[in-house]
Amino acid sequence: MINRDTANVLWFNELHREDVNLVGGKSSSLGEMTSSMDLPVPYGFATTAKAYRYFMDETGLNDKVTALLNSIKDYEDSDELGATCQQIRDLIVGAKFPDDLAADIRKAYADLADKMGQKDPFVAIRSSATAEDLPDASFAGQQESYLNVKGGDDVVLSVKKCYASLFTARATYYRNKQQFPYDKVALSAAVQMMVFSKASGIMFSVDVSNGDDSKIVIDAIRGLGEYIVLGKVTPNHFVIDKKTQKIIDKTVVKQTVQLSRIAGGGTKEEPVPEELQDKQVITDDQVLELAGYAKKIEEHYGCYMDMEYALDVNTNRLWIVQARPETFWSQKNKNKDTDSGDDNVVEESDAKVVVRGLPASPGLASGVVHVIDDPKNIDQFKQGEVLVTLMTSPDWVPAMKKAAAIITNNGGMTCHAAIVSREMQIPCIVGTKSQSIAATEALHDGDVVTVDAKNGVVYQGKVASLLKKPTTTNQAAGQVVAAETFAPTATGVMMNLGDPELADKYSSLPADGIGLMREEFIWTSYIHEHPLYLIKEGRPDKVVDMLSDGISKVARAMAPRPVVLRLSDFKSSEYRNLKGGDEFEPHEPSDLLGWRGASRYYDPKYIEAFKLELAAVKKVRNVYGLKNLNIMIPFVRTLDEAQKVTDIIKSQGLIRGADFKIYMMAEIPSNIILADKFNEYVDGYSIGSNDLAMLILGCDRNNDTVAPLFDERNLAVKRAIRHLIKAAHKDGRTVSICGQAPSEYPEFTNFLIQSGIDYVSVNPDMVKETKRNVAHFEQRIMLDKATGRGLQDPTDYEW
Repeated sequence: MINRDTANVLWFNELHREDVNLVGGKSSSLGEMTSSMDLPVPYGFATTAKAYRYFMDETGLNDKVTALLNSIKDYEDSDELGATCQQIRDLIVGAKFPDDLAADIRKAYADLADKMGQKDPFVAIRSSATAEDLPDASFAGQQESYLNVKGGDDVVLSVKKCYASLFTARATYYRNKQQFPYDKVALSAAVQMMVFSKASGIMFSVDVSNGDDSKIVIDAIRGLGEYIVLGKVTPNHFVIDKKTQKIIDKTVVKQTVQLSRIAGGGTKEEPVPEELQDKQVITDDQVLELAGYAKKIEEHYGCYMDMEYALDVNTNRLWIVQARPETFWSQKNKNKDTDSGDDNVVEESDAKVVVRGLPASPGLASGVVHVIDDPKNIDQFKQGEVLVTLMTSPDWVPAMKKAAAIITNNGGMTCHAAIVSREMQIPCIVGTKSQSIAATEALHDGDVVTVDAKNGVVYQGKVASLLKKPTTTNQAAGQVVAAETFAPTATGVMMNLGDPELADKYSSLPADGIGLMREEFIWTSYIHEHPLYLIKEGRPDKVVDMLSDGISKVARAMAPRPVVLRLSDFKSSEYRNLKGGDEFEPHEPSDLLGWRGASRYYDPKYIEAFKLELAAVKKVRNVYGLKNLNIMIPFVRTLDEAQKVTDIIKSQGLIRGADFKIYMMAEIPSNIILADKFNEYVDGYSIGSNDLAMLILGCDRNNDTVAPLFDERNLAVKRAIRHLIKAAHKDGRTVSICGQAPSEYPEFTNFLIQSGIDYVSVNPDMVKETKRNVAHFEQRIMLDKATGRGLQDPTDYEW
């Protein structure tokens, strides 16, 4: 009879749900489903918490780890935390397993081979911490898993890597924040037969977007399941009624990449065959089979469950590979009286204002608050929650896309959160700290709020009557309304767009093209990895393929209207957030004025990455035949930079001509002063009024202390714009503007038209209004000219 308390290895059928202290939540749950339920679970074994502690004691690692953790001065310093955690992981992976422990793991693997009738079977090795998967804690997902592992030696090494993953920066930071001592956590490794997944996914026995426990939700992607956890692929989404076991809603989205196993071991990313990219990943029958498992597992455990599954490519059989209690709604609904109705609903007359801020992106939404203080925790954000944070940056975009609404402490109408939210039409309130009280102080995880982003107000509870108010309309019952029409204008009205998934949605707007497509959206939403890291790893094609895929969606949706792609303009701190970025990015005291834009493109350290961007542009134009695509160079400081960058572009086969234009952002005072010289290298300019105003006024718009001084309408900025237009037009160059000012201030649009600007480019929500404003201002100019009655602007814009 085996002594479970001293064993290094236990089989799944020897484990039960109460064995969390022995093998952690993941392994005990796999054991429970194997030993006590009739469910398809890939068989395997688990190393025990005792084995982990034995390894740490025998190698003397406990004292070394403790000393290193105690040496961390500031857990908020990501560089210090990351470097220390890397040292700890290196120590663990480099340590030698005690001989008897290594022998026990090898023997269990050999026995598994015999039980399955296979020689050296492929296995998945998943970390299972003794503190994770508890209904009142969420340590899940903090450690690593290793897929497609084969051979006793590799299994032993992977178990050791699982141990080391207990000390990733993210997991260490999380434990510190939760005040959970590291020595109270132990690591089990679940070693189970590998499912060769042609599809995989996650399912919940509660609708996690709103807590509706009459529903089951299932997400599905092609290939192995890691990409759904990482957010690299948008899954097919299914909603099933728990009582009737019928599919009541489904969303099938295009999937272009998948993670696949390599025959000899390991994994690789590869494209989804084109004929399958738009197809439903799993059948309706398979969805309902999974829903049956989900309902059975919830009934057995007696709580909401979070489960993972895989569909085997050889047998077409579904397997349950993980099940754990769902934490958020389990806690939220634990004490809820089901007969009392929704106690979060409040009447409009009783609604209490908890936060006020700047109305950055209009709209109304209600949802559950999720406060994120640190970007390390972005992956915990769920669909339909209200994102509350200090401020966002480009690497937050995947989480922002899931948000019902966004509320920030800092920022103004031109901050990242404001601009991105307007483009994605997500209700957003910014700058709460300067208007009332910081949102992160007033709001807490689990609060239900209603966000009135039109008026910059956040109400406590769900103000149902406010949410149900119809949009403003003058249409009477039965009245026929004329189709929307827009007068033609000499000044073009373009649209800003970054997210390719929104291209089809917005293509019907009366825009004359895309004046600014920010390439950064594709990096943060789809690529996720630093270009130099991908080159080092031998995967440069990923950059070309994913950039060209995203760019082509926009160019195709807008054709034949022109699209202007702004080439990458991450700052070093933003690049560092991409996977592998730490190795290549400097730590700059002011990255706003550092290694960004054009200065990267010709730098020997970066030029090969820049050529990948150009290869993607060339592929869209030449392979996909989308000749409406043009490019724009950001942050060009000097004439020498302009020449170097345009020479590289030409050397890569992209030649300026009638159907291919190279534009330049005008966002630095030198661009204005030397416009007559820059004309030689480009076909036109797009004024970045945010950066231009900051650099002319010497004022950081995101710094609450001086933000009130920031104003694109300042006379100095207007004189600069007027001078640029005059200098550009002398050589037949065009001028556009892609900053926020035309959207915010109609009178500024009037100034631009009076100055002779060629285009204005605004966010999608402002296209129609700006189109009407431009027509009105142009007509006013013509009428004033004809009658001589117009008021003259007395301001002197010359310099």
